[in-house]
Amino acid sequence: MYNWDDRKGAQPLDPALDGLVKDIIGKVADKWTMLILEALADHGTLRFSDVGRKVGDISQKMLTKTLRQMEEDGLVQRVVHPVIPPHVDYSLTEMGGSLGGAFCGVWLWAEAHHAQIEASRKAFAARNAAV
Repeated sequence: MYNWDDRKGAQPLDPALDGLVKDIIGKVADKWTMLILEALADHGTLRFSDVGRKVGDISQKMLTKTLRQMEEDGLVQRVVHPVIPPHVDYSLTEMGGSLGGAFCGVWLWAEAHHAQIEASRKAFAARNAAV
């Protein structure tokens, strides 16, 4: 939420909340977080390697980094089972599940507008090919 200042432009009503929202959007709007959210929402609790397989084409380093970031933000719960070899499970928290629900709208929007987006991209490429 913003107030308009003629000299400074849009000014956040709550700078702390504005900073948090921008930080969260920056973290969750990346493809890996979205794909991990989807995998855990669709399949429930998964082991580390199963999360990687469900997401596909993600390095172990990026999977570890993204899951840790999601755990830090309270989106996933990590449970370590004290066995050999170590067994680690990941699942969505209630908050993580609600975020997945919020992003479901983006998937539905993309599905509804897929043909229009493809047509626009082709038209754009055709217009710019002659330039």
